[in-house]
Amino acid sequence: MTLCVFQGTFNPIHKVHLKVAEYALEHYRFDKILFIPAYIPPHKDVESELAQHRLNMVKLAIENNKHFEVSDIEYRRNGNSYTYLTILELRKIYGEDKINFLIGTDAFEKIETWYETDKLKELLHFIVFPRCDKFEKNDFEYLRLKGYDFEFASMDYIDVSSTEVRDNLNNGKGINNLEIPKVAEYIKEHGLYKMA
Repeated sequence: MTLCVFQGTFNPIHKVHLKVAEYALEHYRFDKILFIPAYIPPHKDVESELAQHRLNMVKLAIENNKHFEVSDIEYRRNGNSYTYLTILELRKIYGEDKINFLIGTDAFEKIETWYETDKLKELLHFIVFPRCDKFEKNDFEYLRLKGYDFEFASMDYIDVSSTEVRDNLNNGKGINNLEIPKVAEYIKEHGLYKMA
């Protein structure tokens, strides 16, 4: 089985997350995209009480795609969600030497700050998606020289982020950018992101 991991805060999951996963599934012929919501993301300040809600929303968002699966692996471990530890566990479960990993350019440019990055880079093939309109692929070549195995996806950049979605909800602008009806209903039902 060819596995691809999509790890993130998903705060909340939105239409672009799904488009990235669908693109990866179609263009790289993966058997499964494994969504892994971070329990406590070490590089982001996220309210701890939202952890279970974020996991629940991912479950709702992907339930109609048989090639998508969600894992609570980082919830069961508790504590900071270090990718290196997660990948070690996944290798034991799936028996793959190198695991495909979806990541945005914004996170990838900080990859050297990640926990055990020198060990992590030996375990992953990164598929890097654009997170801005214009970026130079050559700006990342120094990472290849340092042993990171990666390629850039050709998917066009779509200007939607979880931050924008949360800001819209905070400002009473609604859920237009989400376009995942069940997630929108869940947010409203639970009054998340100050949306009553």
